[in-house]
Amino acid sequence: MMQYGHVTIHRFVSHVLKGNLPGDPCERKLAVYQPPGYDSDPHRRYPVIYLLSSFMGFGTMFLSPQAWGYSLDERCDVLISDGRMKPCLVVMPDCFTRWGGSQYLNSPALGRYRDYLVDELVPFVDSNYRTMAEPFHRAVGGRSSGGYGALRFVMDEASPFGACYASAADMYFEYCYQPDVPCCYDVLQRAGGLQPFVKSFFEAPKKNGDMITAMNILAMSAAYSPNPSVQPFGFDLPFDTETGALREDIWELWLRHDPVRILEQPESAARLHRLRCLLLECGKRDEYHLHIGARIFTQKLRQLGVRHEYEEFDDSHTGTGYRYQTALPKISRAIAEQA
Repeated sequence: MMQYGHVTIHRFVSHVLKGNLPGDPCERKLAVYQPPGYDSDPHRRYPVIYLLSSFMGFGTMFLSPQAWGYSLDERCDVLISDGRMKPCLVVMPDCFTRWGGSQYLNSPALGRYRDYLVDELVPFVDSNYRTMAEPFHRAVGGRSSGGYGALRFVMDEASPFGACYASAADMYFEYCYQPDVPCCYDVLQRAGGLQPFVKSFFEAPKKNGDMITAMNILAMSAAYSPNPSVQPFGFDLPFDTETGALREDIWELWLRHDPVRILEQPESAARLHRLRCLLLECGKRDEYHLHIGARIFTQKLRQLGVRHEYEEFDDSHTGTGYRYQTALPKISRAIAEQA
């Protein structure tokens, strides 16, 4: 019999996001899905999944109705009613920025988005909902930039999460980002430079593909190569704006944020060993070559003896939200188990 949960939308005011350089709002919508039965049993506590949106995404976009498909809350209702997914709270934060995303990192060019989730949202959810408030009972996941953010959370120090799901996560930057650098260079050249491009981008009623590609490189620059001394945006681009030549020193800063490189650090691999569940996947026809990065990453995991599950599915990068139908049951079972 079909059972229904419900969603609460909070307006959360962040202290750590106040005064961020791009001028993005510190008050954000925070969507929290409560599973069927949450209200009828006031003594039961629940594991929590933090679901991170992709580049250009908001947390509330998970709740958008889908033609011939399900919104995230509807999908959870179906999976829980069928017994495939364990009842969980699902938290959908908003980490959108002027540049399209934050990569869920702390950056002086963007704001303290890692701290926003770890130091503010996790305690808020644990204080306002009946959670199983331990890392083993929390998971973080997402697709694309959301998957990247999820991996970074569990690979970095003092992670509050004990399980991770990353689908088509940004990695192996030589293949997923570097091929877009010439396009960004050409777009900026045609616009007359970085500042004229930014002005024209925000004035354009419709952003074309090349504009989005250029904006993605700007967003990643704000995340990976912030430089407060560079005015007015506070970041270095990974290429010379006159010639288009790759700036090796800046590119090296980017590579330090690549999960493939981070995995070479013994402490990062050790943190992955502690996870209850590490679920990775990618479409085998990914336009950004992320399936290659995933293969390299998972090969390293095998060499390090890190327990994980990896699956490639027959699809490209976009329109793969249906994969949550496979991932949510696995993640929920892992974090619902007692330690």
